[in-house]
Amino acid sequence: MAEKKIQAPKGKNSRIWIFIVVLGILTIFTFFSDFKRGSNEIDFRKLKDIIENHDVEKIIIVNKERADIYLKIDKIKNYPEVKNTNFIGIANSSPQFKFPIGDYATFQKQLDEIQEQFSETDKIYLSNSTESNILGGILIYILPIIFFLGIWYFVFRRMSGGGAGTGSQIFSIGKSKAQVFDKEKKVKITFKDVAGVEEAKVEVMEIVDFLKNPKKYTTLGGKIPKGALLIGPPGTGKTLLAKAVAGEADVPFFSLSGSDFVEMFVGVGASRVRDLFQQAKSKAPCIIFIDEIDAIGRARGKNANFGGNDERENTLNQLLTEMDGFDTNSGVIILAATNRADILDSALLRAGRFDRQIHLELPDIKEREEIFLVHTKDLKMAETVHPEFLAKQTPGFSGADIANVCNEAALIAARNDKKSIEKQDFLDAVDRIIGGLEKKHKIFTDKEKKTIAYHEAGHATVSWLLEYANPLLKVTIIPRGKALGAAWYLPEERQITTKEQILDELCATLGGRASEEINFGEISTGALNDLERVTKQAMAIVTYFGMTDSLKNISYFDSTGQNEYGFTKPFSEKTAEIIDSEIKQIIEIEYIRAKKVLSDNLDGMKKLAERLLEKEVVFSDDLEEIFGKRKGTNVDSIQNDENNTENLEKEEIFINLNQ
Repeated sequence: MAEKKIQAPKGKNSRIWIFIVVLGILTIFTFFSDFKRGSNEIDFRKLKDIIENHDVEKIIIVNKERADIYLKIDKIKNYPEVKNTNFIGIANSSPQFKFPIGDYATFQKQLDEIQEQFSETDKIYLSNSTESNILGGILIYILPIIFFLGIWYFVFRRMSGGGAGTGSQIFSIGKSKAQVFDKEKKVKITFKDVAGVEEAKVEVMEIVDFLKNPKKYTTLGGKIPKGALLIGPPGTGKTLLAKAVAGEADVPFFSLSGSDFVEMFVGVGASRVRDLFQQAKSKAPCIIFIDEIDAIGRARGKNANFGGNDERENTLNQLLTEMDGFDTNSGVIILAATNRADILDSALLRAGRFDRQIHLELPDIKEREEIFLVHTKDLKMAETVHPEFLAKQTPGFSGADIANVCNEAALIAARNDKKSIEKQDFLDAVDRIIGGLEKKHKIFTDKEKKTIAYHEAGHATVSWLLEYANPLLKVTIIPRGKALGAAWYLPEERQITTKEQILDELCATLGGRASEEINFGEISTGALNDLERVTKQAMAIVTYFGMTDSLKNISYFDSTGQNEYGFTKPFSEKTAEIIDSEIKQIIEIEYIRAKKVLSDNLDGMKKLAERLLEKEVVFSDDLEEIFGKRKGTNVDSIQNDENNTENLEKEEIFINLNQ
């Protein structure tokens, strides 16, 4: 195999290496100049012995600081510590010893005293010499400067993204960090890979169609929207839809995040916006996609830091100007995505900038089925698994959640050495995502386990007997995640909710604590999550939905987010007292109702609790056996025919939106 030749560094890197080599040579020369003087340093006693032995050839005083002692050639052999040659074998012409003299007059006096008995021919007379290390002195001053310049260069190189962009690397920090996708670098995702957002796909596909066939629209005098804003909860497919646009459009696609404009230096954000649009104009027609635009598009003057972030606002101002300012951007279409549209600046949302606001909601059952079809097409599934069944088990799941379910199901099946992914693997995956990791070996005392069983039995009993409560499908006392026990429901998918439905759900949530009080005469901290949920539900009834007689048809909900950082409440202190009173009254009434339902069905509730202690997992069939058919939504109509719990050894897991 041929060896690869090492090529010399080219361009800017070669200049760096040349600089390092020159600096190294200068350092070596400085070392050698010091090495010449690097003889053995001796004390006064040693010096006296050498002189008295008549071994000294001459003594030279250098800069009136030290004495360089040169030995007679035939006497050097008497001193094994002295070497005749240096480390590369060349005869050494340096002094053999040196001695710091301190004061010149004192040293002269000491030397005279030593040679007092010497004859005139044997006496040694001092000679003076002056030395200067110009190169070393220069390096002493230059090296620190070079060191700090190197650090400065390295820092700015890293800040500029490792030298990406044109021009000097230090000053390229204001360049755009957008990734450009074109014919050479194309995204492979298409609209076929996006499911569950058909209405949004139609709108963005129109933008792509305009770029491909502009005459179709311009002949009628129409103009394509300048910008489209994708709005929706996390995981609904905003970024995936943008990737599909990049894959379908035959024009350059610039992709970046709102945080890419944010920098510690003043003016960098605005500079990057200008550079981005300058690049886009040169490649028009094209599309710019800004993900998480709320990072720079937050409403001006409403910052939590009292006074705002001038750099962020300058970046936003530049973006507003570029999108629809005095200088038009023909052929440049802006796509952006956010899940916090309520905090965006109104100037950003007006017509002429983001003409279209495309809302992506959580998928319904039909859309979830389509999403499962997309994410399971590459999975090896058993024939008994159908997307319709999986869609019914995952209400409230986003597209990202469904993708996670499919991946977890594949991992679970592989962990159990299965050749295909079965229905139970998907149910276990849903269980894992909602409730967390199962902890069967968590240690409980008998009293704690009994308390948890009766608590969960209280939830199950009340929810089964109330007409509008969500139908329960499974209850377990096996701890998962932070929960010591849990009840799983399959809520009805509805667009509006009545007061009676909210109150029944609230009453069922309080059934756990009510069961503890009825059966043990005491309450525990296990109802913390229940109390938090019922308090928020009761507060929503009073302050958001206007469902109470004292505050009828009044809502203090702020959908714009403008009062997010406000100091004052939108109601008076007297109204606040009424709100507190109403919340307490609603919760107390429903708590009393929950205790009454449990008291009227105490035997059945105890039977359910004991079955929980025995089996640890109880399904809807057990509740139907104890309490009979439930009112309201029929569980059998929700469950798929394949979902038969009689022969399942493992638990079946279903989502509870209120958990």
